[in-house]
Amino acid sequence: MPELPDIVVYIESLQRRIEGLPLEHFRLKSMFLVRSVEPPISELIGRKVSEIRRMGKQIVIGFENDLFAVIHLMIAGRLQWKSRGATLTGKNELAAFDFSSGSLVMTEAGTKKRASIHIVRGADGLRAFNRNALEVLDAGLSEFSRALRRENHTLKRSLTDPRLFSGIGNAYSDEILHRARLSPMKLTASLSDAEIQTLFETCRSVLTEWTDRLRHQTGDSFPSKVTAFRSEMAVHGRYGKPCPVCESPVQRIVYAENECNYCAHCQTGGKLLADRALSRLLKEDWPRSLDEMEKHFEERR
Repeated sequence: MPELPDIVVYIESLQRRIEGLPLEHFRLKSMFLVRSVEPPISELIGRKVSEIRRMGKQIVIGFENDLFAVIHLMIAGRLQWKSRGATLTGKNELAAFDFSSGSLVMTEAGTKKRASIHIVRGADGLRAFNRNALEVLDAGLSEFSRALRRENHTLKRSLTDPRLFSGIGNAYSDEILHRARLSPMKLTASLSDAEIQTLFETCRSVLTEWTDRLRHQTGDSFPSKVTAFRSEMAVHGRYGKPCPVCESPVQRIVYAENECNYCAHCQTGGKLLADRALSRLLKEDWPRSLDEMEKHFEERR
């Protein structure tokens, strides 16, 4: 799912292309994409784009007459910029916003259609989509600490909770926790003040650095390779590959449709966190540390 750095670069690219321009036409290929009925999306036609902003992991396009299109890309949704009126031929192409400068095409891979567009009117309509989560880049340490300690959950769960922190998802939470040298399974209630400060500073540095990196990679073009898996990342999506800090193999915990990636040496004192599926399968044979894992593989050679 596109997270804060990806969404920011999407928005900046859109601002350069459509801000101030009227929407000429809207083409819909998938009837499941637009989830609202009133106001109808036809009311946007002819209205100029007045603003484009981020709300959590959602992109909000504001139009004249206090109308807003709220776009949520979910896991597999993406945006593409094509020539004006480009035909929607690909099976993943769901809709297009046509402007004089080109067409903004919304796509979604896979069969689970989760991406959505809602059309709302006024601040009250928009408020329903705002979870009022903390914007880490705009917050101070005390605000961050209060949000983190609001509920006692694992760090991984808290950082990715859209009610607590805005725009942080599976990928960047892995990168943040690795740089902060904190276990993803450590409970928020057990954090010291020093650990919270480290986590706060790390959140800001990781999100800022990745936003700048993606800006540089994109340049004046439109983001075309928005992915949660990037070769420059330290641990996310790098299971089994060497940690860039200590060269120990990156570990993972698989759950639901996500996975948590971490370095046992850097983050958990060498302890391997239990993967539910593998733990049930291996039972007593599940290695508890990197040393046990290495010994296990040595004995099998």
